[in-house]
Amino acid sequence: MKLANQFVLLSWIAQFTSGFQINIPNVPSRVSSLDQNINRCNGWVQDANGEWEWEEDDPSYVPPVTTQEPKLDAEVKAVATPTLPKGTFRPKQSLGQNFLRDGNTVAKIIRTFVADAEKTIIENDTSGKMRAVELGPGAGALTDTLVPTMEELNASFQCIEIDPRSVELLGEKHPSLRVHHMDVMQADYPTMATEEGGPLSIIGNLPYYITSQILFALADASHFNAVRSATVTMQYEVGERIVAKTCTKEYGILSVVFQLYADCKLHFKIPPTVFYPPPKVDSALIGLHFVGPTKLRERLSGIQPMELRRVLTATFQQRRKTVRNSLKKLLTDIYEGDKEKVQEILNSKPLPLTATTIKARENGDEFALTQELPDDWTKLRPEQLSAGQFVELTRLIFHSDDAVESSNDQPLGRKVWRKMKHGK
Repeated sequence: MKLANQFVLLSWIAQFTSGFQINIPNVPSRVSSLDQNINRCNGWVQDANGEWEWEEDDPSYVPPVTTQEPKLDAEVKAVATPTLPKGTFRPKQSLGQNFLRDGNTVAKIIRTFVADAEKTIIENDTSGKMRAVELGPGAGALTDTLVPTMEELNASFQCIEIDPRSVELLGEKHPSLRVHHMDVMQADYPTMATEEGGPLSIIGNLPYYITSQILFALADASHFNAVRSATVTMQYEVGERIVAKTCTKEYGILSVVFQLYADCKLHFKIPPTVFYPPPKVDSALIGLHFVGPTKLRERLSGIQPMELRRVLTATFQQRRKTVRNSLKKLLTDIYEGDKEKVQEILNSKPLPLTATTIKARENGDEFALTQELPDDWTKLRPEQLSAGQFVELTRLIFHSDDAVESSNDQPLGRKVWRKMKHGK
């Protein structure tokens, strides 16, 4: 019996690696050869160039369209969810494409996006104008409703799309729509905001595999007041991490960064059935209301974001250790091997809160109220510290010798959280 199972396993491996068809009687194969250059696997089909695209078992399959128009606010008008052109527009696995196909969900997302954009903090912008940017429009499920909605709101609207098929399709359906044919990871949001005359409002159905990097790019852009809000879909587990509370397994770097940079909300869960092809996990719509550079500087209490990044990386990479143990290497690097200084920091009491933080606490600011670092901070694990307490920990490490409160007018940085190879 074991020998037969091994033979089946080796046969399957051979099909993936060699492309040859091996017929095994009475054993259903999950991978079957169409010809020497094409393979199928769980609904995905591989062409001669190695690209995996989605193909339904039924060649005549058309993604279902919601026929009932959802009840919406006047400014959000639903349109029929687009179908994909037969034989020419299969979702690509390499681009993480899972297209929305349900009109009710589309309308709900756009209605939430409009509400998020209108509620966010606007600095140095008295125009009240919405400047919408859609990331990865794909076949246009959101775009087809966004175009008339943005026109009614007198808002500017543009898209960023890497797939040339999508660019062509959207150009045919919406000739006046601005579609930037580029990789979203290379987007220059500060320049876009300058050209548009103010901060941007982001919407998009994000590919799972680059969600975090897209969000980190938006965080960096908020240093320049380039992004005011983001209403985006993502894997539900990632959304849970963003809004996670301290002392939970979901709490981590994403939680700290975005609870520092923005007011975060998990709006609702999205089931796999509203996507084409359906993913194997639930999704979520997350709303990020970026606080803007002025408020962010107040929260940072004089530290630099890059300093905070070093502390978060050191502690959460060893989240099972206490803060004392996880920080030893970082402190040794910072103080160039000075063991006495390292021990001095590890034995230090928290620094007094800054005058700005004290004033914010007196005014009932929720972030500032959780900012005070406890005396026993070295005994805690990273998931026990709030975003504000990580700020205070970073102050203690990098600014314990400052005679006065650190200046808040230093540049926050253009590439802190996103990778150096991404964007300008």
